Amino acid sequence: MPDTSVEQGLHPRVFVADIGGSYIRLGVSDSPGSVRLVESVPTPVDSWEAFGATLEALADRHIGETGSPLVISMAGAIDPSSGVICASNVPCVSGRVLGAELSSRLRRRIRIANDADCLALAEAVEGAGAGHDVVFCVVLGSGVGGGLVVGGRVAGGASGIAGEWGHGLLVSTSVDFDGTGHAQPVSALRCGCGRLGCVDTIGGARGLERLNTLLNGEQKDSHALLDDWQQGGERARRTVSAWLALVSEPLAAVINITGASVVPVCGGLANVAPLIDALDAAVRKRTLREFRERVVVPGAFRREGGLVGAAIIARQDGAREP
Repeated sequence: MPDTSVEQGLHPRVFVADIGGSYIRLGVSDSPGSVRLVESVPTPVDSWEAFGATLEALADRHIGETGSPLVISMAGAIDPSSGVICASNVPCVSGRVLGAELSSRLRRRIRIANDADCLALAEAVEGAGAGHDVVFCVVLGSGVGGGLVVGGRVAGGASGIAGEWGHGLLVSTSVDFDGTGHAQPVSALRCGCGRLGCVDTIGGARGLERLNTLLNGEQKDSHALLDDWQQGGERARRTVSAWLALVSEPLAAVINITGASVVPVCGGLANVAPLIDALDAAVRKRTLREFRERVVVPGAFRREGGLVGAAIIARQDGAREP
């Protein structure tokens, strides 16, 4: 079980931000597991000057001149050696040493953390993974993301992206739809990263829609598709059966490799409880270890998980208000 009592025992006030492609949300945390949103403003995605000015104004209004650090949760891969970020949803910051540049402009220490890592840490310490030593958090939103937490801390590894299971892992190119032992071919899809057949191509909501088009030749959004599945629609059943087979196999491999004892699922697809139930059953059929209890579970956090995780990182870093 993670021991964070020393790190969080004083419950200092910390400031955090969650930066997405649409909004920058600034929050303050007075105790572990709790974050109060203080302001939300549109994200300037194309202008570096506007982006920096927006954050500077937020910090001046709400943090003041105390010099308190700020931990920022945002999507993107951060090079652990150079600090350079690749952030496709906020183009104006991509390729910059974001933490150092913002620290200079805002006159305070800025820590940049991957949003999936923040969400994973929130789930591991305060959410559905609390009490487990190794937690692998899965994000099934429009695409696929993930984060690995060991002993109450994010395990980023040498690359800084240790939990990124959406790319590099290849999904199967055949599926046994009915459990008869007769697999049928499924075409691998080209991923945005350039590889062929990554989990990200079929694992999230957009991937589920692509898979449905591939199998049934119809365009249908994920909400309607999953509604049809829950009502017993045959085409939807075929698509979701294929999705479960294709996603559960690489996820079981991740569990085998990491030794995770729980996998909280966050993101839009996590709101469909029967889908997560079915994914858990499919994964447990494929893991080397026999899990008698659930391993894939709905995450506890929805909207505020990134901010909660950023606050935990702030306390672990010793980022506390004087």
